[in-house]
Amino acid sequence: MNTTPSSERIHIAFFGNRNAGKSSIMNRVIGQDLSIVSEEKGTTTDPVRKSMELLPLGPVVMVDTPGLDDEGELGEKRVGKARRELTRSDVAVIVLDGTEKISENIFSLFDTIRKRNIPFVVCINKMDIADDIQSISSQLIEYGIPINAIVMASAADSRGIEDLKKAIIRAVGTVEERPIIRDMLIPGDYVILVIPIDKAAPKGRLILPQQQTMRDILDGKGKIVVINENEVASTLAELGVRTRMIITDSQVFGTVARQVPENIPLTSFSILMARYKGNLENAVKGVAKLDKLKGGERILIAEGCTHHRQCGDIGSVKIPKWIREHTGKDFIYEFSSGTGFPEDLSPYSLVIHCGGCMLTEKEMKYRYALSEEEGTAITNYGILIAHVHGILRRSLSLFPEILAYLQR
Repeated sequence: MNTTPSSERIHIAFFGNRNAGKSSIMNRVIGQDLSIVSEEKGTTTDPVRKSMELLPLGPVVMVDTPGLDDEGELGEKRVGKARRELTRSDVAVIVLDGTEKISENIFSLFDTIRKRNIPFVVCINKMDIADDIQSISSQLIEYGIPINAIVMASAADSRGIEDLKKAIIRAVGTVEERPIIRDMLIPGDYVILVIPIDKAAPKGRLILPQQQTMRDILDGKGKIVVINENEVASTLAELGVRTRMIITDSQVFGTVARQVPENIPLTSFSILMARYKGNLENAVKGVAKLDKLKGGERILIAEGCTHHRQCGDIGSVKIPKWIREHTGKDFIYEFSSGTGFPEDLSPYSLVIHCGGCMLTEKEMKYRYALSEEEGTAITNYGILIAHVHGILRRSLSLFPEILAYLQR
């Protein structure tokens, strides 16, 4: 449980107005006094996260958020941070004060949650002191909130907390297992992973997509051969026809492709992550925009993690270089990392995003949806790199339904 990456955990976020009892309710659910609780409004000023295990769901991240009714210039920023958590939440828990009427901003939150199709639970808190808590429940039902999504509880004496946990588990439902590549393997298949020594990865460790792909292949009962980019030809000669496919780091795509016969499927970790996160088709559609640009446009290169950029960094150095070689044009590049993805994408003609291994599927789908709403093309590192090296069709040979799009 402790080693499960945050991006692979179910994210359960608690929302509500100040002093509705969000922090107290979350503390009761996790069984720890993690969030500071006070009678003073606005105690929670930034999202507070707790990784834990909630059976039978397994590893989860619980998130306490600032009050949605915060005031002033600073308060508006806190509200923005709270609502931003919706983009990565698998389940939203809306905590209401059972002693007060439902405010308009809460109804607005319900509308946003419905629009984004986020599973949710409504917890009416303070049932120990509320005089007319049933009227709030009736109002919610009239607004279209399902009765089985409403739980009455008390953070003061823990009544209803077990019911709340059960409701959260129901809201999550059966978590669909998303394969990275194992659904394309027959037990015993050999898969070659080409992993160059990445300066951005600490010594002694592999980057997350490589680890995840290895585990997925093992789950599919495949056999893994791990090499660097200079050992491809010799390894193929040793394995012969037993090689089912080759998966390479995107930045050595060109070097590897030159050594691999056309009859052996070749793809990249980044392309697999796009498939895993549910946005491969959109990334393929987005890359077509690159060849239509005239030069001078703004391109955003976005990464989901934060790391110290080094000489030869793939996002800030190699991709702009490859784009210049492919198009013969110069562009204005801007960069974002971590949670710093712009809400306004209108200044950009193209967004080039990393595989998103450190971001949740919800967050990645939100970023792609935001790009679509803004009319800004978005693609992924692996797709872009395969395109500029002239091997995009080949790198998608494992995914005929996606390849068909390129052939239209």
